[in-house]
Parts: sequence; structure tokens; C-alpha cells
Amino acid sequence: MAEVKSMFREVLPKQGPLFVEDITTMVLCKPKLLPLKSLTLEKLEKIHQAAQNTIRQQEMAEKDQRQITH
Repeated sequence: MAEVKSMFREVLPKQGPLFVEDITTMVLCKPKLLPLKSLTLEKLEKIHQAAQNTIRQQEMAEKDQRQITH
């Protein structure tokens, strides 16, 4: 980063108290996007989909088995 030179120079007193002003200001940051679905819900949906696929495969295998025996 390029240094910006100020037209004012810093002067610290050699005697007496030193006062510091601390002003709180709002700091804006990037908004954090939240997922529409939670990770747990996504995992449950994947498990459910896998179970549905397994059931379909078993039904297809049973159907094929029935066709072979008839």
C-alpha cells in the first residue's frame, strides 16, 4: 500500500498529561450469506435420496427376477 503523507505532523507534549480521544464508529463489513438449507437438512435429504434409490434398485431387481421365473 502506498503511504499517504499528512500535511500535519504529530506533536507529543514533553510535559503534562497526554489526552487521547477514542471515538467509536461503525465499521461496515461484507454481509454474510446464510444458506437457504442447513447442512443437517441437506445431509438428511441425501440420506433419504440414497434410501429411495436403493429401494428402486431392489424393486427393479425383484421385477427382473419375476420376469425371469415366468
